[in-house]
Amino acid sequence: MSQYSGKITFYEGKCFTGRKLEVCGSCGSFQDQGFLNRVNSICVQSGAWVCFDHPNFRGQQYILEHGEYPDFYRWNGRSDHLGSCRPVGMHGEHYRIQIFEGSHFSGPSLELTEDCSFLQGQGWDKTCINALKVYGDGAWVLYEEPNYRGRMYVVERGEFSNFNAWQARSASVQSIRRVINYF
Repeated sequence: MSQYSGKITFYEGKCFTGRKLEVCGSCGSFQDQGFLNRVNSICVQSGAWVCFDHPNFRGQQYILEHGEYPDFYRWNGRSDHLGSCRPVGMHGEHYRIQIFEGSHFSGPSLELTEDCSFLQGQGWDKTCINALKVYGDGAWVLYEEPNYRGRMYVVERGEFSNFNAWQARSASVQSIRRVINYF
């Protein structure tokens, strides 16, 4: 599959009510589109998206895949504040990620091609990842807690020499999953 941007609609009110903003590509600032940063529900018609609680693709990240989110709790939001979004780059269906204990790709490493709800259960004896390489076509979501919970960070094809490169607050990562629901 080639990269596909998709379509996402943001609503000010819960359950898809109030003013709305439809987006079909990257949007660096909802306010620049005449839409306040208050978002209480979202409908993802197609594509996979990463939304940020601040403009210019900064701050807390939220991954949203095809489906409906009638309130901000459904996308693990802590408030109704979002400021920007972009489609997740999807290039195909071949997933491969390599995680490293040390920054700059040093120390022990582990390669994954499937979701992992608890890295320590796969033999990774640390609760942190300090670098990673995404080799495959698809994107991945890193979670600070086991079972795909806590803060999340989206990584796409490329090399990330330290946790700052994927905009994380710390190197804490305990579960990883593929972004697969993008139609």
